[in-house]
Amino acid sequence: MSVAAHLSFDGDLLAGARLVLGGVAPVPWRAEEAEKILQGQKFSEGLARAAGEAAMADARPLRNNEYKIELAKALIRQALRMTVGSGSKAP
Repeated sequence: MSVAAHLSFDGDLLAGARLVLGGVAPVPWRAEEAEKILQGQKFSEGLARAAGEAAMADARPLRNNEYKIELAKALIRQALRMTVGSGSKAP
């Protein structure tokens, strides 16, 4: 599994977010619900957790891959933290 994250900021607020997951569907899958939650918010660990939950809210595991849902949530949180930490204007 993989997560690609792109965040843009307006001061301390997230002006835009794009999250794409790999290895969860036959094609790269955009986490649009998570992007909506991030929009206009100040980054926090709680916000990252909410984004992960939103991204996987409708996920239905196949046989023997239930672990991928929790893994995806954790990877989303990690990708967001890393992206925020690498930005020059990030809090």
